[in-house]
Amino acid sequence: MDLFAKCSSDANATRLGMARKLDVYPYFHVLESRQAPVVQMEGHRVIMLGSNNYLGFTEDPEVIKAGHEALDKYGTGVSGSRFLNGTLDLHIQLEKELAAFTGYEDAMTCSTGFQTNLSIISCICGKDDYILNDRENHASIYDACRLSFAKVLRYKHSDMEDLERMLQAIPVDAGKLIVTDGVFSMRGDICKLPEIVALAEKYGARVMVDDAHGFGVLGPNGRGTAAHFGLTDKVDITMLTFSKSLASIGGCILAKHAVLDWVRHVSRPFIFSASLTPASAATALAALHRLQQDPERPQRLMNIAQYFRTGLINAGVKIIEAPTPIVPIFTYDTMDTLWYGKKMFEAGVYVNPVITPACVEGECLLRTTLMATHTEPVIDEAVEIIASVLKEKPNYKKPKRK
Repeated sequence: MDLFAKCSSDANATRLGMARKLDVYPYFHVLESRQAPVVQMEGHRVIMLGSNNYLGFTEDPEVIKAGHEALDKYGTGVSGSRFLNGTLDLHIQLEKELAAFTGYEDAMTCSTGFQTNLSIISCICGKDDYILNDRENHASIYDACRLSFAKVLRYKHSDMEDLERMLQAIPVDAGKLIVTDGVFSMRGDICKLPEIVALAEKYGARVMVDDAHGFGVLGPNGRGTAAHFGLTDKVDITMLTFSKSLASIGGCILAKHAVLDWVRHVSRPFIFSASLTPASAATALAALHRLQQDPERPQRLMNIAQYFRTGLINAGVKIIEAPTPIVPIFTYDTMDTLWYGKKMFEAGVYVNPVITPACVEGECLLRTTLMATHTEPVIDEAVEIIASVLKEKPNYKKPKRK
């Protein structure tokens, strides 16, 4: 079979082709304004409920100014890896301040969040080690596991009995890493970190938390999931991204200095990637400063998220209730989910349709996310639109199941 045969197969026979045929294809909508609570998309006003800009710093004047100044001072890029010519004093400052803010000994920045997980997991774990993954961990974690050649075990989502059963079966002297999202990106629930830490201590495992959706959201001053539970000293590795609460692009690994010194010299994804651009590093640093200056902003985010949840529940909308700014709305069927997503967009609300493989078939949902800069009147408008659209019955002819 020709390598490209998969690319030119009958489009109508695929889920992607079916979505296009039914005119419910939901991807690659074009944004024509800043990432804000209300945006301009494809020529019309849309309430943005699909962004991870949790603290609203993408349009903060001080953050934008920092990006401009970095461009003027350093230029557009460094044209090399951190390992060679690509380390700026700005990178070092960002790492030192992130480590100090979160209470870790050291920090290491990477160019994307995805690369951050690849960088740490692929080199800290080897073929004789075991990685224990929550089934709902982010895709970048699973790809990192493949690069590591370690033995990967997937425990049922937040099921501590299943995790312990797997730990019991691993040789006592084997290296073990338990990896979990801090806040799970699809459902918005928080990991059972106290129980995970207790099991790690019982069975001699290390703990890593992917805090992409927890940093800036949970814990005192938004310090993240480990701080939320008072367990920073018990979590060996924390990963966080800059593309969410820090309004930039990139990621960071937090751990002991000895661990990160090893990673800096061994990790192929880190060594062979160009370093974080000056403007990206500067805007992330400025957003961190703004977070420190405005310690109440994470609480404002939580308050507006609760306001939104309450509004949806009062309007009869079935949601997954979790204490984070991620508010999933049940829609179940794949094509229904895409249809509802499109109708909401046309009515003036942008949400993210979540279908397989991001969720289990039959458990599809619309993922909505809040920003600290959303206002109650905008949320009231969004709730009214969402509730109105969900009362409609999808009016397309569903494909027959084979």
